[in-house]
Amino acid sequence: MIINTFILKLFNAASMQRWNDKIRPCELRELDKQAHKMAIAYFLGKFDEEKEGFSWIEIIEGGLFEFLQRIVLTDLKPQVFNKIKEDEKRYLELKKWVFNQLKPIISSFGEGFIDRFKNHFATSDDTINKRILSAAHFYATRWEFNIIEWANPDGYEIPEIKRHLKERQERYYDLKGIQNLALYARYRNFMDLCGQLRFQLRWNHINMNPRISVLGHMLIVAIISYLLSLVINACPKRCINNYFTGLFHDLPEVLTRDIISPVKRSIEGLEELIKEYEKEQMEMEVYSLMPPNWLKDIKMYTEDEFLSTVTIDNETIKVTSDEISKKYNNDAFNPKDGEFIKAADDLSAYTEAYLALNNGVNSSGLREALSEIKEKYKNKVIAGVDFGMIYEGFNSAK
Repeated sequence: MIINTFILKLFNAASMQRWNDKIRPCELRELDKQAHKMAIAYFLGKFDEEKEGFSWIEIIEGGLFEFLQRIVLTDLKPQVFNKIKEDEKRYLELKKWVFNQLKPIISSFGEGFIDRFKNHFATSDDTINKRILSAAHFYATRWEFNIIEWANPDGYEIPEIKRHLKERQERYYDLKGIQNLALYARYRNFMDLCGQLRFQLRWNHINMNPRISVLGHMLIVAIISYLLSLVINACPKRCINNYFTGLFHDLPEVLTRDIISPVKRSIEGLEELIKEYEKEQMEMEVYSLMPPNWLKDIKMYTEDEFLSTVTIDNETIKVTSDEISKKYNNDAFNPKDGEFIKAADDLSAYTEAYLALNNGVNSSGLREALSEIKEKYKNKVIAGVDFGMIYEGFNSAK
């Protein structure tokens, strides 16, 4: 099944090392960079979402398209890539080659999705959506460079890279989000907080291969949730809510670390106690780092992430994803498929275990996890998506 091949392709980025020609005090991986970029894009977008031409859908899909391009162009240094972009003919040839590499795995999401992929790289870079993505890419790169510079203060290319990043930063001062990051330490602290989830590893008790960070996992969940939303023809607001819930659903783990499910379930009431503690800590440590008018959405993404909800007369109501599809698949109801997020969360965990076992990790815990998750979704259909078939597809995915 194509969705399985697509998910496995995304996980290639977990093994892609960044700055691999520099001394690094910690591993910096492409998957984590892309996840951090999209968290930053959300922050920047919130300040400019009233601007003409702004679109969360274009930001979400543009981020995904650029991520896929980066996976294909894994061995190209940024300096080389930027040089190619300056040559219109060569860049056009490169874009065609990238598209041909990716077309087999994106074709199942429809001609519209394919057309949007091609158009993203064919249109102007000066739209508000592309500028937000470009600024987010820059900020995540600079965040990494601060670590690299600390380890290579007088290293080869360091002054040149620093000068280049400073010049790039000046291009984005018209964006309100970049202005606010420059002015307010609490906003920079929020970006740092998201970045810390790069260093918190999942399955920390097992020698996984590849290693997946909490932040990287969050992006995978966001992408799966969004693409499955497209498959069921979800309304735009539903797609957006599903994506950003996936992207931020584990944000509280920056305060509690990644506590594996067997531990949460080991003592009756422990899981509820951890959830309550997470809410308290989010109130104290995280919510104060962002504008108050953002909190309603952020709480929806982080506190009741696995509940399917709609909003009617300003009241949040718990429903099922099937009910959303039948009665509430409209932007006016602000729908969110918590069941999808949970299913995507489990699908990401399954893929992590599947890859580790296929890469030679000998773990009875991973084999048990595969069996339990697959059994959980046997014959299970959520809002028209047959998750049992998706898991069966791993038998033929490559």
